[in-house]
Amino acid sequence: MSHSNRSAAIAFEPQNDARSVLAASGASPVIELRGLSVRLGKREVLRDVTCSFSGRTIGLLGPNGAGKSTLINTLLGFWPASAGSARIFGSDIRSEAKKIRALIGYMPENDAFISNMTAVSFIRLMAELSGLPSEMALERAHEALFYVGLGEARYRKLGAYSLGMKQLAKLAQAIAHGPKLLILDEPTNGLDPPARQRMIRLVREMRDSREMHIVLCSHLLRDVEETCEEVVILKQGRVVHYANLEDERRLNRRFLELEVQGDANLFAEAAESLGCECAPGALNRLKLVLAESVEIADIYRIAAEQNVQLRRLNFRRDTLEDIFLKAMENRDGRL
Repeated sequence: MSHSNRSAAIAFEPQNDARSVLAASGASPVIELRGLSVRLGKREVLRDVTCSFSGRTIGLLGPNGAGKSTLINTLLGFWPASAGSARIFGSDIRSEAKKIRALIGYMPENDAFISNMTAVSFIRLMAELSGLPSEMALERAHEALFYVGLGEARYRKLGAYSLGMKQLAKLAQAIAHGPKLLILDEPTNGLDPPARQRMIRLVREMRDSREMHIVLCSHLLRDVEETCEEVVILKQGRVVHYANLEDERRLNRRFLELEVQGDANLFAEAAESLGCECAPGALNRLKLVLAESVEIADIYRIAAEQNVQLRRLNFRRDTLEDIFLKAMENRDGRL
């Protein structure tokens, strides 16, 4: 099979050791943190973090200094935990670090290339460091580069790559060994709009394959909103908010903002008789939370029955920016 035909499968074929670890882990969450604390020098960067994540794509958000990079580096085994524990697919990051290393792919925020190496040689080296035999590592390096769109440039030296090409090369080295958990740190950092869209499309493809879990750390809320199923927000070393974005979107579809012409009180009473919650506002405006059994057609029906015109009807949607800002208002840094 040619490289071009096989490249689409590159990110989704874990090596055998990784499969055995997953089988042993059963139904464990992807990441499970129990009282995790990390101290760097005299400063406690992460403080008693307890949470677990099982979504296909997890967005990691927080202001500068919140502990995002510290959490990633701790999960990768670069920094030790001072207290508590962390598990990835049921394996402890302290006692089973070698097993975990076969499961994780990491795309760092900053460049970490050997600039005078060709892309294929460098990615082969990184795949070998992740545990693949030399010949398999070379094959997977070719496939990874074709997958991200750098097949024609795989023999060029990395130092001659553009910024967008370097970001794609970082992604290629992260997926070459077929990880089950991919950690992306600012994957669209510095990219122009077409390059950003290409990167987002690749992340979505890997997510939708349902063969890989992804943790995406970004300061761009739009990137997280477009790719992630779950969002975790850190502040001052603690988790201050968790959101399942699909659940949030589902809830938002039940919240309406209305402007009516006619007797707003009669309309509100009729809506409440259906089980809706109704809050009046100024200028005949209403906020309405639909009951589970109520649909938009029912709102039009009671408006007609009460001889009320609906001048405006909008779903009120909390954006990820709204969720983030609310979390930042949490002063004590706790859920």
